[in-house]
Parts: sequence; C-alpha cells; structure tokens
Amino acid sequence: MINEVVKVHDKFSVEIKMGYESSKDRKVNEFSIKTWLFVPSSLDINPSTYKKEDFYNDFNSNIRLITPPYLLREIALGDQSVFKYLEDSFQKVANYPTPKNEANYEYHIRMFHTILRSALRREIQHILRNEQAEDRQYLIKDYLNNVRKIGERYRELRRIVNVPTVRKEMFDYFLFGDEFMSNQFDEHSYYLHRGLRKVNDPEIDKRKQEILNMVRDEVAYKKSKNYLVVEEKPTDKNRWFVHRRGAFKKYFEGQLLLSSRKKKEGVFMIQILYSIAAGLAMIIGAALTFVFQQSLGTFTIPLFVALVIIYMLKDRIKDLSRHYLVGKINKRFFDHKTIIRVKGDEKIGWCKESFDFVREDTVPLRVMKHRNRSRIVDVESRGVGEKIIFYRKLLRLDQKALDNSYGNYNITGVVDIIRFNVSRFIQKMDNPEIPLYYLKDDQFEKTAGEKVYFMNMVIRFKMDDQTSYRRYRIIFNRRGIKKVEKV
Repeated sequence: MINEVVKVHDKFSVEIKMGYESSKDRKVNEFSIKTWLFVPSSLDINPSTYKKEDFYNDFNSNIRLITPPYLLREIALGDQSVFKYLEDSFQKVANYPTPKNEANYEYHIRMFHTILRSALRREIQHILRNEQAEDRQYLIKDYLNNVRKIGERYRELRRIVNVPTVRKEMFDYFLFGDEFMSNQFDEHSYYLHRGLRKVNDPEIDKRKQEILNMVRDEVAYKKSKNYLVVEEKPTDKNRWFVHRRGAFKKYFEGQLLLSSRKKKEGVFMIQILYSIAAGLAMIIGAALTFVFQQSLGTFTIPLFVALVIIYMLKDRIKDLSRHYLVGKINKRFFDHKTIIRVKGDEKIGWCKESFDFVREDTVPLRVMKHRNRSRIVDVESRGVGEKIIFYRKLLRLDQKALDNSYGNYNITGVVDIIRFNVSRFIQKMDNPEIPLYYLKDDQFEKTAGEKVYFMNMVIRFKMDDQTSYRRYRIIFNRRGIKKVEKV
C-alpha cells in the first residue's frame, strides 16, 4: 500500500510524504512512483535553464522507517507496551553499565518518544474527526487520563537510572526525553484545544478547561525542573526553546532514519557504449582511409587532405554515436541508485530515481485526463505549451530484512519524505500584485489583485497490479507558496 500526504512545508517548499507499507506475505515488495509536473511556460523552466543537478538540489529526499503503530492507551496501560522494553533497558544499564547496554538504553528511549509522538498525533486527529458529542467527551477524557499516566510512568523510571553506576551522559538522555515528552504534551493539547474552539457544548467546555489545567501542570513541572518554557514576549529564552525543540525532534526521530549510499546507475554500461562509439568511428575512419589510399595513391596532397577530413569526420561520428547511444540507454536506466541500510550496515532495499523533460505527446493519455487542462490554460499556452518534468522512482524492500531490523517493534514499511523547493521557479515571475480599478459612486477606485501561477502535479502509484492516480495543484507567486490543493 502507498499513502501520500502533500502539503506546504514552508514559504518556498512543498513536502511530499510517501508511506510504503509492505506486504508480509511477500519476500520482496516493489513500489513504483511516476510524477509529472506541468510547469507554466512563462516561468522559463526548460532543459537549458534547469539541469538535472538543479532538480536534485531542489528535490531532497529522506527515507526512514514507518513509526511502529501504538494506541495511546496501549502505551499508557498495556502490560507488554513500550514501557516494558524501556524499563528492561533501564534495569540493565543500571546493573551492568556496559557499552552494549548503554547503546540499548539510548535506543529504547529514542524509540519510546518517537512512538509516543506519533500516537499523540493520531489520537488528536481521531478526536477532532469524531462528530458524536458523547464519543468526543469520552475520547477527550481518555486522552487526558492516558497522557497523565504516561507522564507518571516515565518519570517513575528516574529512580532506576539515578544511581552511581549510570554516567551523567546516560542520565541526560532520560532528562532530554522528559523535556521532549512534556513539550509534546503541551503542543498536542494546544492543537486539541484549538480544534475544539468552535464547538458550543457545556460538556466540551468542561473538557477544554481540563485540557488547560493539564497544560498548566506541565508548565509548572517544567519550571520546577528548570526546563525552558514559552515566554509571553519574544525573548532569548524563546529562541533557545525553539532551538532545543528542533534539536530534540531531530534526535528522537533520527532513530528511524535510514542510512543510504547513492551512486550513479549504468556507469559500466555507459563506458561500454563509449567504447562502441569509438570503435564504430574507427571502423568508418579506417574504411574511408583504405578507400582513399586505393584511389589517390600514397603520400599525395589529395590523400593528406582526405586524411584530415576523415579524422574530423571520425571525431564527429564518435561524439554523435555516443550522444545517440547514451540517450537511448538513459531511457532504460535511472539517474541514481540508492542502497537503503538500517543500523549502518544491514541492507533492506534500494531506491532508483530519474528526472527528465518530456514532450506532451509522450505523456500517457490517462495522465493527461487527470491533468484535465482547462480552456483558459489552452489559450494561455497556445503555441508554447506547458513544460513537463517527468520524475520516476522505483523502491524495492526486502521483507525479511525489514522484519529483522528493529527486533520487538513492528515495522510495517518505510516513509519517503521529499521536500521540493520552488525558489528557482519564481525568478521569472511578474510582480505579485497587479493594480486593478473598479467603479464606485461615479469614480474609479484603485485596488490590487494578486498574481499567482499554477503548477499541476499528477502522481501515478503502482504496487503489484494496483495502480492509482492523484492530482495536486501548487499555487504560488514571487512571495512564495500560497496553497497546495488536492484536485
């Protein structure tokens, strides 16, 4: 199964998150993604102005494992939950502080907080999607109880590692997790409270007050432990708070980040084609030399001129042959092949990707139907058309290696997080505001209209015999991305 989420990441970047969930009954899972970007010609994006290197600089990809799925109540109350793994690793590092036990202790802390963050996010989304008042009240109450229980259970583990055998560096990992967890409770409770602000229900109002009380308790706890909290006015403390929050997020979520080694694909075959091109040119050159020697004789001025011309032709034939053969082979090969590894050395799969500009008549009819170009676009692009960027990716996962990658935790697949920066696409744009005039009381009044551009993206997903299509529209101008919408 392939799941996608496309959204605005920042002012000039679109985030495309692809989740590849593997099938347990297959030894090898293969996923194919093809993407067509329809770029307005007025942006002057073409093979001359936008090279492969530019695209791969703008199209950054990080692959990590899908966070193991746990319910919030399962974390809080389950006897065999992640707390079991956590407590066992704490006991081992306290009793036998070997490098192996220390690494295992840090590993389980990072996994715990990554799993908790994902569970909090899913729980909040589920509560806000639920429209039954009675269910929503119960879910909010359950959320608050589980959050408090998780906080208490994690902080009780402090007694285990607050001993002389545990080095300060190791104890700091526990404190980092405690601070990160408290910030996550605050952040997700804020999202929940904000999502409920339009609900007019006396019972929900009580629950909203309980959410605020829980956040106040967490803020008081953080102050008692000298953790940073958000100040009312912008201060240096707020700057440090943002920095620490970002550092913690990268540290804990980095546990699931996969290492990779990228290499150019088809290098050996390209060298063979270069040799074939050189050999072909040599054959033609030698044949022409033999012919002219037979007809012009040896050591004559005409033969000398003919040999110079033959050398020039041989050189051009070699370059033209190389260009033709490499162009043909590039359609079969990808630009890069990335080996995906877990824990630095164990290979669990590979990923191939390629980029190119393509003509409209080479785009599949099904894709053009999803593009569903309007008449106004046809009129606008008459004679020049849209420029079409074609990006394809092929991902293969070894199911056995994936199952063995993280032991007790159930890993269901990988996530590919792509951030596409559009800064190069805005350089030829017009001013973002256009003066407009309207009639009011027999007078012309001036106002402004926003100038925007539309870049359409059609994605084809394929796994086994299942194929599906999605279309997204990126609306942006010189000031940045305004919106990404699913069409």
